Amino acid sequence: MDRFGNARVLVVAGSDSGGGAGIQADLKTIMALGGHASTAITALTAQNTLGVQGVHPVPVDFVREQMRVVLEDIGADCVKTGMLQDRAVIDAVVAELKARAPGLDMVVDPVMVAKSGDQLISDDAVSHLRSVLLPRAKILTPNLPEAEVLLGQPIRGLEAMREAAMALRALGPEHVLLKGGHQQGEMISDCLASADGVEVFTSIRLDTRCNNGTGCTLASAVAAGLAHELTVREAVVQARKYLFEALRSARRLGEGAGPVNHGFNVKCP
Repeated sequence: MDRFGNARVLVVAGSDSGGGAGIQADLKTIMALGGHASTAITALTAQNTLGVQGVHPVPVDFVREQMRVVLEDIGADCVKTGMLQDRAVIDAVVAELKARAPGLDMVVDPVMVAKSGDQLISDDAVSHLRSVLLPRAKILTPNLPEAEVLLGQPIRGLEAMREAAMALRALGPEHVLLKGGHQQGEMISDCLASADGVEVFTSIRLDTRCNNGTGCTLASAVAAGLAHELTVREAVVQARKYLFEALRSARRLGEGAGPVNHGFNVKCP
């Protein structure tokens, strides 16, 4: 945190016009958890609860300029990355952080596919993300489909998740939180891999269609925790509790996968 006690998170990600995922989810989550979020938008998307209707990439030089002006003035205690749609954007993010904030904790959410199934980044960007960005991460937060793409193999069952979390950690990130929401069953298990091994966190599965942006929300909640100087494990525990309540209290919007209730803990005057 800075000398005024501000927990600052710089989010580098795409925008979701529907407000359930992307930059919009990041901003709401970090604010709800007592942090300040600055942003560098990588792409504009036209989307709603039914899916992504269009994607408009932001010029790479402007992505880097957004990062530069924020880091020069406001600064950051943690950076969270979301949708990085191609090699050029990934290179720009890594270069700007190396130049201006080389020791900054990074939460890498490897956003590849929207809740609707729409692919959000190029195939070439996936391999570049694996080789260039993952070694820079304090924590990587993939869901099961994303982990399967990164490892090039299916992941079935809890034991396979444990092994996959450690295999992902071997790619360079200091920690890996492999999310198990895509598994079947009444319970959801997430695996946190670190130098000490794998810890499994379990929660009941909620029956809701208001689950758009859960990955963005969880990763930003972890970033907010790190910005508040929590340990990785403490940040993960807090983030999972926050997401559970945001899902539990959500009220349906739209005809498809609606947003979680990011502001459940925000009191009106």
